Formats: sequence, C-alpha cells, structure tokens
Amino acid sequence: MPRIHLLPDALINQIAAGEVVERPASLVKELVENALDAGARAVAVTLEQGGVRRVRVQDDGHGIAREELALAVMRHATSKLHTAEDLERIATMGFRGEALAAIASVCRLTITSRAQGSEHAWRFDAVSGELAPAALESGTVIDCADLYYNTPARRKFLKSESTEYAHCEEALRRVALSRPEVAFALSHNARSVLHLKPGTPEERLAALLGETFIERSRAVEAEAGPARLFGRVIEPRHADQSRPPQYWFVNGRFVRDRMLTQALRQAYADVLHGSRQPAFALFLTIDPALVDVNVHPAKIEVRFRDSQAVFRFVLDAVRRALAPSRIALEALEETDRRGSPESLGTAPLPQQPSLPYSSRSGAPASRPAPYPASPPRAPAGSRLHDAAAETAYLAFARSALAPTREADGTSAVRPVAESTEKGSPEIPALPAATSTDDALAPPPLGYALAQLHGIYLLAQNAAGLVLVDIHAAHERILYEGLKEAWDRTPSVQRLLVPLVLAVDAREYAAWEEHRETLERLGFDVGALGPGQLAVRSAPSLLAQGALEPLVRALLHELSELPQSLAVESFRDKILATMACHGAVRAHRPLTLPEMNALLRAMERTERSDQCNHGRPTWVQLSLTELDRLFLRGR
Repeated sequence: MPRIHLLPDALINQIAAGEVVERPASLVKELVENALDAGARAVAVTLEQGGVRRVRVQDDGHGIAREELALAVMRHATSKLHTAEDLERIATMGFRGEALAAIASVCRLTITSRAQGSEHAWRFDAVSGELAPAALESGTVIDCADLYYNTPARRKFLKSESTEYAHCEEALRRVALSRPEVAFALSHNARSVLHLKPGTPEERLAALLGETFIERSRAVEAEAGPARLFGRVIEPRHADQSRPPQYWFVNGRFVRDRMLTQALRQAYADVLHGSRQPAFALFLTIDPALVDVNVHPAKIEVRFRDSQAVFRFVLDAVRRALAPSRIALEALEETDRRGSPESLGTAPLPQQPSLPYSSRSGAPASRPAPYPASPPRAPAGSRLHDAAAETAYLAFARSALAPTREADGTSAVRPVAESTEKGSPEIPALPAATSTDDALAPPPLGYALAQLHGIYLLAQNAAGLVLVDIHAAHERILYEGLKEAWDRTPSVQRLLVPLVLAVDAREYAAWEEHRETLERLGFDVGALGPGQLAVRSAPSLLAQGALEPLVRALLHELSELPQSLAVESFRDKILATMACHGAVRAHRPLTLPEMNALLRAMERTERSDQCNHGRPTWVQLSLTELDRLFLRGR
C-alpha cells in the first residue's frame, strides 16, 4: 500500500488551479476582482490570442508594498480576512488568498506594483523569484503569459481563440455591470474593443446591453429591511426564444442561483408566451452576514440564511414592476408630461365594488398605480361617460358568452351603425382634432369603431388604430379579478335550473376531495347519485357562460394536483382555467357600448398587455405606420 505523505507545494497549487483557473476568462475575473478590492477606479485588460498567450490587467488601486510582493503569490496569503468572524461577513470580491498562487502555478506571472507613498515601483517574477525596481506611476500591473505552459495536457482542452476571447469579454462585462463607477478598457491583439467611462447604473446598462434593452425593459426598485433590489427586466412582449442576457448580482458579485432564477421565472409565469425567455439585469444587495459566498471554488454560487424570505422579496418586487400595463405606463408618462391630472380634465371614477377587476384598493402605498387615480373622461361632445361604460361592461361580462354567428354562418366587420341597439347609450362622438393646449385627452385605448370577424376589436385613439384580441383581453380581465377575489367571499349566482353532469370515477373523486375548494371558487356542486353531480350556483361573472366545460375542466385540474401540494400552489393555474372558459368567445357580436366598456376595463387592469398564456392582447398601429403602408406623402 502507498504510504500517506504530504504533497509538494507546486503540485498543491496546480490542483487548486484546476478549480480556480478553468480558462483565460478565469484569469480576467480573478485579477479584475482583485483590482476592485484594491480600490481601483480604472481597470485596463489586454489580451493576446484570446488570453491564452497573455492576460494583462492594469489598475490604479493602492498597490502592493515591496515586502509583500513575494507573499502575494503564496497560498492562503490575503489582506481581506483576519479572523473567523470576517469569514461570516465577506464584503470583498476575493477572500481565500488562492487566486494568485494558483495562477502563478500554471503561467508565467509577473507583478509590477507601486504602493501609495513609495518612491518607485517594484517588479516581482513569480517563476524566478526575482525582485527588481520598475517604472510605474501608480497601481498594479499583473501579467500572465503562456497559460498552461507547464501543463500541456490542460492546454489541449481550451477552445479556439475566438471562443476563449468571447468568454474573457463576458467575464469583464459581468464585472463592469456591477461597478458602473469604475472605468474599464479592453483590447485584444492590439485592437481596442471596449471602453467604458464611469457613469450611472442606467448608463452602464445602456452601454453594455444596448439602448434597445433600456427602452424595452422596466425598472425594478424595492427595499425591505436589510435587502434592496434594483435593475431592469424586459417587458414580456419583447421577450424572445433566443438566449437573452440574464445577469444576477448579489452584493456586486455575479452569481448563478436556482432560487433567484425560480423567483424570476414565477414572476413571469402568466405573462410569457411559450418558450420565450426574459432578459434582465438585477442587483441584490443584502447584509453580508445573511449570505454565504464561500460555497463554490469559483465563488459563483451563494447561499442565503433565509432563502424563503429572499425568494418572496424578489418575486414580489419583479411582479410589481411587471404589473402596470403598457397602457397605464403611457398614461402616467402623458400625465407627467402635461402636468397634474386636473390639466387632463379628469374626474374621479365612481366606485364599483361589484367589479372585481377594477384597480386594487388594497395595494401598498409604495406600489406604482396601475392607472392614474382619475382616468380621463370622454372628450367634449361625447354622451358615453365612465358610469355608463362601467354599467355596460357589467352587462357585457354577465351576458351569454356562447359563440354566435350570422344567419349565413359567416361573420364580418360590424360597422358602428349596425352595432347600436335600442336602449343602448348613444355612440360617442370621435374626438375632434384640436391644437389647443387645454384640449381634453382621449382615453389611452381610444373609442371603438367596429368588430372584425367577431374576433378583433378596432378602436381609434390619439396615436392611430388599436387592434384588440377580444377573447385574450377579456381573459386577462377575468383572471386578475378572480385572483383578487380569491381571499374573500366570491359573488355567486344561483342557477334557476341546476346543471346536471354525468361524471366518471376520477371526476367524482376530485369533487369529493376538493369540495371546499370549489365552494371557495364560488361553485355549489352536490351529488345526485352515483356518477352524477349537480351544479346549483356559480361565480356571478361566469354564471351565464358555458358552465359544463368549465366545471369539467376544473375537476380535471383538481384531479391532477399532487397530494403533497396545497391547492394554493396551483391557484393561478385553476383561476386561469376559469378565466379562459369564462371569457367571451370568438364570433360573439358585441355592441359598441360593450366594446368601449371592454377598452375601459383593459385600461384599469394590471398586466392587460398579455393574456394568461402570454399572448399579446392588443397592438397599436400609428398614423405614421398606416401612412407608410399606403405610401402617403411619397
């Protein structure tokens, strides 16, 4: 049997290098982080052959004293930790004292540094151990040449020059995103590639991720106790199926954390379509005592002392950022541009307690309002006021939702003149064009013009033409209303004639097990006998719809619930099923007041830009786009 013995230091360092120095990008990450810990305000990175031939990092930090240069490349030598208590509150990027020792074991390392107050700089060669005077104005220069020159087997695992360079650039981008107050420069093969000036976090995001990302994303800003979250997340309608930029930072350190990723995924759960992925750059700052960064050799993973609290904090913060619809944000921007809401000629909206999809009155004060507190009234000359619109929408939501067609089996554009019915409010006058400053602004989605093939709603607003997917828009309105009504007694309607369903054994068992859940949703379902259930009441908003497929779909969803999970875990899925079955179907003719009422309800509903499945609910065609289609002005 081989005898136990101590490994030589050189072999120990090479083993450590296998964990720390995976590729040239690892050198960039470790050396730039050391520069930041040294108080650098400007960092320059020079690469040759993708970093395999050379990685050179220069900073203007406080430097290293002459007598500490040789000590800096020894294992477990660091200036960042002194006691065990320091390990529990790590606030620096590096702390183990392993990086320089590991790097020196796999490349030709030289350090040139001038400490503050020193007469001149000193240069230390880690291969020969030679220490000699050098010329350097301030800071430190670390030069790593010929990576893996003494371990050729490791060098064979490196990729092409372009691939290794791409990894190096990404490593620098991650650090640069977290430190916008520091200037960064990158050159490759004597060609300048990147030059970042100090600036604000918003300016750094725009410089690295592009102005388009800023325009298509929303700001996240939240604070709770020792935690603060800020950054930007992409709007759901701009998410795509490619690999978008996704950056998580904890106390300035780029991390990959499953819990944080899951919180973000859940925040986007009912606003992303299909396999689309969100782009984001989020920065979480938290008391260092509440997070452990010493769990991975590359320091890319973390553990939180109270992961559930952090999960809820991140989830709520991102949800609040995504909650206001694009309609609401544009209306708020217009209000800010024009002045106070009074300048828009607005008036308070009558309260409608029976309308569960109105704006949430119980939202915390710090939460951004989904729509201005006083929505714009109809323009002068209009005889359709907010109260009439709300009344019309109540009638619309409670009306028969079964699909209908024309007598000949077709459906077409329904002009305004055909859409009015006896007893309905009169058609609103379209806003007249005016250039006066005190003109009343129309609602963001404007006023309805017609219904196209019983599927789409056409409306005119100040910008041009608005197209609305009626079913998708109504589905989101119902879904948000059902979520708000989940924690209170639902408004129910007794059926004049109970609905009798013949069910199989699985559906019957789901009813028996989840009877209380159905009651909580507003359904009174009882047994008539073996294989028969009777529905005696339903939620008021859904009572006039097609109840049989809705109840069967609910029983199917409930039967799929794992016994180990509470029903609340699948709340959103159950309510989404109800909203989908309860929403107005295609080819259902709507009157003009119903269409206008739907538009007003969309303006007051959170996340109304997407349906529950993430599909868009409306699009805007500006007059400029319409002119371009018809070559006007050419």
